[in-house]
Amino acid sequence: MRENLASVSSQNMAFPDCSTPTDLVAEKKGIKRKNWRNRIRFLLKKNSSKSILHLMKHRSYRPSADDVSQWAQSLDKLLCHKYGKAVFCMFLKSEFCEENIEFWTACEDFRTLASHKELASKANSIYEEFIKNEAPKEINLDFHTKNAIIQSLHEPTTTSFLAAQRKVYSLMENNSYPRFIHSDLYKELCVAAKGEGKHIKS
Repeated sequence: MRENLASVSSQNMAFPDCSTPTDLVAEKKGIKRKNWRNRIRFLLKKNSSKSILHLMKHRSYRPSADDVSQWAQSLDKLLCHKYGKAVFCMFLKSEFCEENIEFWTACEDFRTLASHKELASKANSIYEEFIKNEAPKEINLDFHTKNAIIQSLHEPTTTSFLAAQRKVYSLMENNSYPRFIHSDLYKELCVAAKGEGKHIKS
């Protein structure tokens, strides 16, 4: 799913060389709005084999109106729901900050590892992808938190990334999550879950 969305984003983000900075900003905003509308159509498509719903296999996994309503209660409730987490990830992609949820998810997976070999391998992978300077998906961390992670890479434990994970969670909780709950995307999800609208408006 992530690969498909990445290809959609990369295709949509092609700008003409002759655009002025003002044109680019306007176009970027337009693309963001168009992107999430396309993604929500994609998500809510009931019978498409290309839909995210095929990953869930059964219609019972589709969110109920109660599920969607609970997502507004806390970020934790949102992330605990498979569908809610997927939609939030798409929202973050539209805001160009998906590295936060990807890092948080990688840390959740990391904490489940048992063997030292697995911990060492995954710790280095997370460091290379999210922590080191100019990493492909570098997250915003203070020097002390980053330095503590670097020191722990020699003998990583399941708590090596815990401080960084909490900081990123707090960042999402205080910034991205409120914007998601107040977004048109979330409002349209509520409508769709209640069955009040058959189509997402263009």
